[in-house]
Amino acid sequence: MKNDAVYRAMDITVAGALLAVALPVLAFSAAAIKVADRGPVLFRQVRIGLDGKPFDILKFRTMTVGAEHQGLGLAVANNDARITRPGRWLRATSIDELSQLWNVLRGEMSIVGPRPTVPSQVERYTHRQTRRHEVRPGITGWAQVNGRNSLPWDERIELDIWYVDHRSPVLNLAILARTPLTLLRQNALYGPGGVTQDL
Repeated sequence: MKNDAVYRAMDITVAGALLAVALPVLAFSAAAIKVADRGPVLFRQVRIGLDGKPFDILKFRTMTVGAEHQGLGLAVANNDARITRPGRWLRATSIDELSQLWNVLRGEMSIVGPRPTVPSQVERYTHRQTRRHEVRPGITGWAQVNGRNSLPWDERIELDIWYVDHRSPVLNLAILARTPLTLLRQNALYGPGGVTQDL
């Protein structure tokens, strides 16, 4: 892939630095999850990545064990009873996503890119929409900093395709700079009607 070595070098550098800085937060979060209900700290789920290949995404568990088989299934409401007590602040701060830095170091994800989706969503893609898989999926991305879950699904995909066509190290740095402000916008955490399709 064009300039892939440059993006991998940036990913490894940023992911390594963030892991080192965030280590106390990660340790505290893991302890809070374990104390809450003695369940597993990490939630693993199959997502679709680069070139349409599946991988296991890692997230700090914010919901009750087996939540994907209960209630709204893969969808989550902002007042969802399946969200655990530590899960509420982990989701509100997006700290639950920090464990994906390990996915970045393993080469399955990038710091910046389209958010990875579950196979059942990808099955509904048009040929054009599969272009999201021309780059590694990211922890943050162009669609994330331009509305996140408040945007309709088709619009988010179009933003992702725009990113694929215009990707550059400078654009990635701009997205990273805008990400902290995006995280503060709680209205973008859940989609229209207070529901998101992402556990």
